[in-house]
Amino acid sequence: MNSYDTYYPRPLLKRDSFFSLNGTWTLNGKDIEIPFPPESELSGYKGDLGTLHYEKTFTLPESFYGKDDKVILHFGAVDQVCDVSLNGTHLIRHEGGYLPFSVEITDHLKEENQLVVEATDTLDYFYPYGKQSKDPKGMWYTPVSGIWQSVWIEAYDRKGIDGIQIETDMDSVHFHLDSDNTIFKVSFPGHMQTFHLNDFTIKIEEPHLWSPEDPYLYPVKIFNERDEVETYFALRKVEVKEINGLKRIFLNEKPLLLNGLLDQGYFETGIFTPKDPKDYETDILNIRELGFNLLRKHIKVEPEAFYHYCDLHGTLVMQDMVNSGEYRFFTDTVLPTVGLLKLKRPIRDQKRYDFFLRHCIETIEHLKSHPCIMGYTIYNEGWGQQDASGTYRILKTLDPTRLFDSASGWFVDSESDFDSYHIYFRNKVLPKGKNVLSLSECGGFIRDIAEHRSEKGSCWGYGSADSEEALTDKIIEMHEKMVIPSIRHGLSMVVMTQISDIEGEINGLYTYDRSVCKVNKKKLKEANQRLQEVYEDETKDIG
Repeated sequence: MNSYDTYYPRPLLKRDSFFSLNGTWTLNGKDIEIPFPPESELSGYKGDLGTLHYEKTFTLPESFYGKDDKVILHFGAVDQVCDVSLNGTHLIRHEGGYLPFSVEITDHLKEENQLVVEATDTLDYFYPYGKQSKDPKGMWYTPVSGIWQSVWIEAYDRKGIDGIQIETDMDSVHFHLDSDNTIFKVSFPGHMQTFHLNDFTIKIEEPHLWSPEDPYLYPVKIFNERDEVETYFALRKVEVKEINGLKRIFLNEKPLLLNGLLDQGYFETGIFTPKDPKDYETDILNIRELGFNLLRKHIKVEPEAFYHYCDLHGTLVMQDMVNSGEYRFFTDTVLPTVGLLKLKRPIRDQKRYDFFLRHCIETIEHLKSHPCIMGYTIYNEGWGQQDASGTYRILKTLDPTRLFDSASGWFVDSESDFDSYHIYFRNKVLPKGKNVLSLSECGGFIRDIAEHRSEKGSCWGYGSADSEEALTDKIIEMHEKMVIPSIRHGLSMVVMTQISDIEGEINGLYTYDRSVCKVNKKKLKEANQRLQEVYEDETKDIG
C-alpha cells in the first residue's frame, strides 16, 4: 500500500464515500504502481513507453452505493490524450495532461470490473506540456506519460452535490453548489443556516481573516437528508492600490511584499509525483522556515494536496498557466534577456490558442476556491504566446478577485496587472512602471553538492557559489543591489529561482532529494525579514 491509497484527493469537496484505485495496475502487460508516471523510479515499471495500455480489475464493496446513488470514476490527471473504458464500454476521451476529469460509471458496473485506460503522449506541442522534453537537459526535464495522479471512485445520491465554487471577501462567503437539490444546511463555527437555493452568500460576524501570519480556515459541512460534504473557506482579499503614485499589492487592505520562490513541482524518485502527498507540505514548511510567503507554481498544475497545504500554512500561490507551442531559445529567451527584442504576439494558430484558452479557463474553475491562489501567470517568456491582452481580458472577467501577469519576463502586451521582469546574471534596479512591479524570476545561483546531484554530467544555472555562506551572501547581495532599490520604485513581488535542484539544473535552495538545504537558514530568514521591513517602511503611512 502506498500513501495515496488512503489520501482523499479532493479536500474542498470531501465525503465519506471513497474507493481508491491507486496501487498495482498493469501497463502494457507489466506491473506499475499508480499514481506514479511510468518514467519514474517509484512506478516500478520496466516496460515500453509507446502507446500506454493500462488495466485494473476491481470489485466494489456491496455497501458502497445504493439504488438512488450515482457512482463516479475520477482521474487526477492523465498525460496527454486518453480513452477510458469499463467492462468493454467506452466511457470518455480526455485531452490535456494537467487537469482532473470524471465520468459516471453506475450503469456499467458488474460484480468484478475491468477498467482500461489507453493513453497516448507524443509531447505534441498543441497541448500544454510545460517543462517536459524528449531531450532533457538544462531547463528541460524528463517527461511523464499517462496516469500521474490519483484514480478513485465515489458514490452519492443523484440529488447530491456535484461541485462547489467558493468566493470570499473580508467579511462574507459565497457558495455556488452544482446540484439538482435546492435545500441545504450549512454549518461552520458560529453559524448554522438552511438555504433553499444553490447560490447564496453568508455575511460573517467578527470575521477571522486569513494571512501568511495567521492562515485561519473555516471548516464547513454542507448537508441534507441525501448528501453530506466537508469543505472549507478563508476570508481574505487581494487587490492593487496606489501609494504615492506606485501600484502595490494589498492583502486584507494592508500592503504586503510577496517574497517567494519558483516551484516547478519535480521530485527525484517520482518526477511529477512525490512519494507522499505530505511531501508538498514539507516543501511549503521548508520555504516558510526561510522567511518566504509565496510560491510561483511554474508551468504545472498540481494535485489539490499542494494547494490544500498552501491554504493550511498561509503560503500564497502565483499559479502559472501551462505553456503550449514550440519554444525558440534564441527569440524567446536570448534576445529578450539582453534587451534586444520586445514584440507583441498576435494569434497565429487559432486552434492551439482555443485549446490553450479553454485550458486556462478550466484551470481557474478548478482552483478558484483555494484561498492561497492570489494570481495567475498567463504566458512565460513569450513561450507559446498569442494575444496576451485579449487573453487577459477574458480571464480577468472570469476571476476579477485575482491578479494576472499577462507576460512574465518580456513580450509585454498592453494589458496586465504587472510590469514583470526576469533578471539573471546581473543585478539591475527595476524602473518605475504603470502596473504592479514584479521581479518574477531572479537568482538561480548554482551550488553543486556532488553527492546529492541526480546527474553526473553537465550542470546548469545562473552564476555559482562554492559554499553555504557564499550562496547566502550572493542572495543577500542581490537583495541589496537589486531588490531593495526596486522596492523603493514600487516592487511588490519577487520570485527567486528556486525551491530545489531538478535533474541537471542545480540552482535550488535544496538538493533534488530535499536532504540538504544549501543556504544558511538563519541568515536568509533575517535577510527576507529585512525585505519586509523595507517594504513596510515604504508603505508605513498607508493601510
